[in-house]
Amino acid sequence: MRDIIISGSIAYDYLMRFPGHFSEHLMKDHLEHVSLSFLVDDMTKHWGGVGANIAYTMALLAMKPKLFATVGRDFGDYREHLEAVGVDCSTVRRDSDLFTASFFANTDLDNNQIASFYTGAMALARQYSLADVYEGKPDMVVISPNDPEAMLQLSQECRDRGIRFVADPSQQVPRLSGDQLRQCIDEAHLLVINKYESEIICKKIGIDAHELRELVNILIVTQGKHGSEIYTEGRLTHVDVFPTEEILDPTGVGDGYRAGLLRGIAADLPLELSAQMGSLSAAYVLEQVGTQNHTFTVEDFVARFRTHFDDEGQLDVLLAR
Repeated sequence: MRDIIISGSIAYDYLMRFPGHFSEHLMKDHLEHVSLSFLVDDMTKHWGGVGANIAYTMALLAMKPKLFATVGRDFGDYREHLEAVGVDCSTVRRDSDLFTASFFANTDLDNNQIASFYTGAMALARQYSLADVYEGKPDMVVISPNDPEAMLQLSQECRDRGIRFVADPSQQVPRLSGDQLRQCIDEAHLLVINKYESEIICKKIGIDAHELRELVNILIVTQGKHGSEIYTEGRLTHVDVFPTEEILDPTGVGDGYRAGLLRGIAADLPLELSAQMGSLSAAYVLEQVGTQNHTFTVEDFVARFRTHFDDEGQLDVLLAR
């Protein structure tokens, strides 16, 4: 499986650090009247956006994913950055009037985050179908957070055309209604979400965890430092996190996990092994500030993987490229 299209946001990330604890300033009896301003010590600007983050790390793992997204007039340097590592931007559509979407995140000493997202050119994604930008039928389409209407349209297009797709609603779970979430998820080959998102989805749709597992072929629920869980064919498999040298920034760690996971699936590796690849990819992201500042060779990745997990030689397929 080589022809994978990653749909989702492309954005600039503005990351800030608050030298305190948000919890000390949030009064539980007055949350209906919140008016706070946090003075931060530093701010950095990075490449970001869920679709671009996933595609970037997949490219480091010797794939050439196609990125399907809409961007603004300020995308020039970002395109060069992505194409330099091997991301195919031929399916990206640019608008000359708007700016590229932007993500503003403030992180405290507990690694809790308060964030805002400006849609910018991302709002135009609903104007394009996969058929508009790509001829043929890809092996898989990943539907990551994007303009909500674009996500719904793309999931329906995949169903209509019989294209295998991965549902990754993550950051758009709060925005989507129960009916919309069901539409995004219905008939997905794989649904990947975190534990909190799984609980919100169940509540909005009106189902329990078992019924959620029945909606898709494979359900993967990430659980932060507690690893991830794979539900498929009535079986549960737990996958540990990969030990990190240090944790500098949690932004984009889920995107890193998805990239490693999808790379393993693309190589026809077992699902548990693919999820372990996701754990290592997430570790690389955690160890850097920003979502695309990590770098490694495939040889580095495989060697480090084998210091913690046993692939029984199966990752040699990544080296024989």
